Amino acid sequence: MMLFDQWRQRYSMVLLCFCAVFVCYIDRVSISIAMIPMAEQYGWSESTQGLIFSFFFFGYMMTQFLGGYLADRFGGKVVLAIGVIWWSIFTILTPPAAALGIAALLTVRVLMGMGEGVTFPSIYALYGKWVPTKERARSVALSNSGIPIGQVFALLVAPLIAVKWGWEWIFYIFGSAGGVWIVCWYFMAAKDPGSHPRVSAIEANEIADGLPVVNADAKITSNLDFFKSKAVWAIIVAHFCNNWSLYVLLSWLPSFVTKGLGVDFANSGWVSMIPHLVSFVFFNVAGHVADRWVKQGMPVVKVRKICQTIGFGGISAALFVVGEVSTAWLAITIMCVGNALGAFATGGFAVNHMDIAPNHAGKLMGITNTFGTIPGIIGVAVSGYILEATGSWALVFQVAGAVTVFGLIFYLIFAQGEKEFD
Repeated sequence: MMLFDQWRQRYSMVLLCFCAVFVCYIDRVSISIAMIPMAEQYGWSESTQGLIFSFFFFGYMMTQFLGGYLADRFGGKVVLAIGVIWWSIFTILTPPAAALGIAALLTVRVLMGMGEGVTFPSIYALYGKWVPTKERARSVALSNSGIPIGQVFALLVAPLIAVKWGWEWIFYIFGSAGGVWIVCWYFMAAKDPGSHPRVSAIEANEIADGLPVVNADAKITSNLDFFKSKAVWAIIVAHFCNNWSLYVLLSWLPSFVTKGLGVDFANSGWVSMIPHLVSFVFFNVAGHVADRWVKQGMPVVKVRKICQTIGFGGISAALFVVGEVSTAWLAITIMCVGNALGAFATGGFAVNHMDIAPNHAGKLMGITNTFGTIPGIIGVAVSGYILEATGSWALVFQVAGAVTVFGLIFYLIFAQGEKEFD
């Protein structure tokens, strides 16, 4: 009874957002697992596979800003719900599209990406209204940890589905998961605390008291104002560089494990899941550490830069060396260490949107994630061409490491922690 009395509706909102990200990523990762038997069946080269991966991100980029704008204006509840329904439909349509040919498959990949593109802008718009400043790093960490746990689930389950029923059923089963989520979301979610029938007066006051204090220099925001801000560009560049390594690993890790490290397809999921499982744990560790530092009175900008240094420093070091090793378990160990440290970026750039623009967090997330989607188009495709031209996994990872180092330097110079936009 005491636990029930202490429960807050904002905790339910964060858990539901975590589940949305989980569904988002099992659907997104499904193509990476299924690609191995699909490429064998249809005779696709590495460059063709890279093209298929990258076309998702064309659609994903199209709806970032629009999703954030609509979520800030009309509420994240309805925008996120539409996104989940949309991408689930096109996940299910992937196998028949592949049978029709590359053009049909690329079209479905773009349309699926459009649905998933509203996910994080909608969540950030919700958090800007629901989550007090001192809880934001852990809330973003929890919802973002749906990324690795979704990857773990997909990496474990998808090969089993493919072996037992055929790769097509990966898309049919995973695509149906969105229907379960949407029912829970409809009955349990609201766009803000004032719209939720079960938010108590105590919780409403906690949320209101915990929102950022307006900076005296804060200004009414037009879209152009964002691009005049060095703090915004710090987040944009960090987001771009973070996603370069994220999307390269997301798309190519199963192939690296099977082709680069010699693990057979049936066991590739078990090996590939370990770094993602580490990320799930350390996302939440990093979020709690960052929030604790803020509660202890450390300046927000200092917390963000310390977390960013640990995160980008750790993952870049791992990327520089992982492609040089020849044994599967040594490579996985290096990636685990890199992911554990890399998770601390959650307390850095990943939550910084709500520090500088809490009332425009969805829109700002849409802007930065639009730039953050470009590596999904360029980085994934470039990696495919590197592999086809040189056969070097080391070069693929080292390019990602160099991009990450640049992102760290830029962020440390220009990031801010105060509310800059009203």
